[in-house]
Amino acid sequence: MRDKRPVDELSIEELERILAIRKREERQNRLKRMRQNGRLLEPQAVEAPPAASFDRPATVPPAPASSPARTSDALPRFEDDPADLGFARSRPDRRFWRSFADQVLLLVEIAAVLGLIYLGYLMLTSISRLERETASAAELANQQRLASMPTLAPTPQLQLYQVVLPGGHTPPTAPGGARFNYEEIPANLLPLVQNQINQPIINRPPPTVETALQLSIPRLNIDQTIVQGTDWEALKLGIGQLINGVNPGDDSGNLVLAAHNDIYGEYFRHLDQLEPGDEFYIRTQTRIFTYRVTGWELVKPTDVHVMDNRGGATATLISCYPYQVNTQRIVVYAERVDDRA
Repeated sequence: MRDKRPVDELSIEELERILAIRKREERQNRLKRMRQNGRLLEPQAVEAPPAASFDRPATVPPAPASSPARTSDALPRFEDDPADLGFARSRPDRRFWRSFADQVLLLVEIAAVLGLIYLGYLMLTSISRLERETASAAELANQQRLASMPTLAPTPQLQLYQVVLPGGHTPPTAPGGARFNYEEIPANLLPLVQNQINQPIINRPPPTVETALQLSIPRLNIDQTIVQGTDWEALKLGIGQLINGVNPGDDSGNLVLAAHNDIYGEYFRHLDQLEPGDEFYIRTQTRIFTYRVTGWELVKPTDVHVMDNRGGATATLISCYPYQVNTQRIVVYAERVDDRA
């Protein structure tokens, strides 16, 4: 019975078998046509030669009619012969092995891709590590070269106290009231020190155990704390100390203190009442140092030499003079005589 299923319902094996049968039928039909046209020679049975005999000639009986010659052995055989289909069916399933081989190749390709990705990662990390190492080596070499270079002396900056004595201001009775007296500074030097006139309080050096903290002048009834700095903002707070690196406990150096005479507390209004022999005291965190007045004088605002080191441990008190005129400075000189714990 002919199989009437559509082609898409047949398996590969069934399709191969149908194709083999079709090829075999086509070849048999081709042989039949060739035989009918006399174009095919039929194989003849080969008669055995008569056996030699001394008595009589050997005769070979003709082949019985019922035993026709086996011509099928002489006919061509085809690989799609139905007789051989059983062998074809007995072979291992080629589809399974082909699928297995494809899967193995796919796994090999995936492994190769992963290997290339890993090698690329190793290469990138190696390059990054090499870049860091070379950058570190270059920075180290640069630091070594910088360390071997001679240090250049910094360009000295002109300080405000090197130009004018501290405490200068216009009188509170002047038009516009009390303000820093810019006219006391030479015009050619003003641009060099103008940024030092108003220093923010946060820029003051932090106090240490050697820093002057308090000034006491019994004759003038003064007992006030000391602020670091003699600029305009510092003297708003009271008595200021010139930042020249001198502390009360130093063996030598001139400790300079300044305050206003007619504004912001008027702490140094009566400096002209001090006489030689009067004493005042400067306190630190650990000691109280005693200073004795040796004299005082009036100078011009630009006579900054009065703040120079006079040899030994000294102190200088400065304020404007006269009261509410402020065209000069009054300068009181003193020497340290002893210290009390």
